[in-house]
Amino acid sequence: MNFKRIFLVKCLLLLFPSVKCSGTNRIYMAANETALLSVTATGSIHEATWVRNGIRLLQIKDKQVKYYENKVRCRCKIFPNGTLQIEQVVKEDSGKYTVTVYEPDGKLKAEEHTAFIVQERVPQPILTAECRNKTVFVKCEAKQKTKDEIFTIELTQDKTKKIQKNATKLEMHVQNSGTFRCVVKNQVSEKMAEEVIKCSGQLDLYLILSIAGGAIFFVIFVILLIYCIRKKKAERLEDEDEEGMMRGRQVDCEMVVRELPQTPCNPTPKQLRVQQRPLPQPQVHQQALPPRPRPRTQQRTPNHPRERP
Repeated sequence: MNFKRIFLVKCLLLLFPSVKCSGTNRIYMAANETALLSVTATGSIHEATWVRNGIRLLQIKDKQVKYYENKVRCRCKIFPNGTLQIEQVVKEDSGKYTVTVYEPDGKLKAEEHTAFIVQERVPQPILTAECRNKTVFVKCEAKQKTKDEIFTIELTQDKTKKIQKNATKLEMHVQNSGTFRCVVKNQVSEKMAEEVIKCSGQLDLYLILSIAGGAIFFVIFVILLIYCIRKKKAERLEDEDEEGMMRGRQVDCEMVVRELPQTPCNPTPKQLRVQQRPLPQPQVHQQALPPRPRPRTQQRTPNHPRERP
């Protein structure tokens, strides 16, 4: 089929030198926008027919428009100069469009081909970094909405630049810190992310040493604090024991003094009775002894014999 078409075009070019046949144009358009596919043939347009992937869409002839596909579904219209307009394009609108232009006498004036491609706008790139020793591992990633979405990713750091086409992520390993810039783009849109990343192995070593020194100091401080608290507690217990012993000695002395009072030089009969009372003896499991006679504290006057008269 293609050979027949090519042969027909060559024959028409030989027979009608005025016929223009341009190469295939490539047009990219973002989704949900309005696309205009124009005709490059000059002069007035008597008849023009637009075809997408071999299926006729619409035709203009003597300024009368004829739709071969549903107008609402097509979302398209044609202007008097032959320009095709498609509103709110979607990915399904992508394809190969062909327009044929005829003269009023039916002669072919021009045949033009256009490759129309609808793409989604690129997402915001995500830039991440990780420091390992003195090496910076940077990754730029763009999340795709559909599996067929592919982007061109550029990752730049100062004079170092890395480009990856038809990809969704790109990684870079460098030895120096700095400003990293990630650009994700396709034919219809472009977005960028930028971040300053600092990574130093010496700084990490100093930080580790500082944390270790602080931890050791804290442990020593806690040990000294516990030692001081236990020492103070031991001293307090010793003081309390000494005070208890002193109080016990004072109580013993007072008891001794109370139990053994000094007898006056001239005791009264009552004091003599109190002193002669036996002290309480501790209870011992022995046989009960008979009570002893109580000594008399007062002396009887001797009985003198009566004189006989």
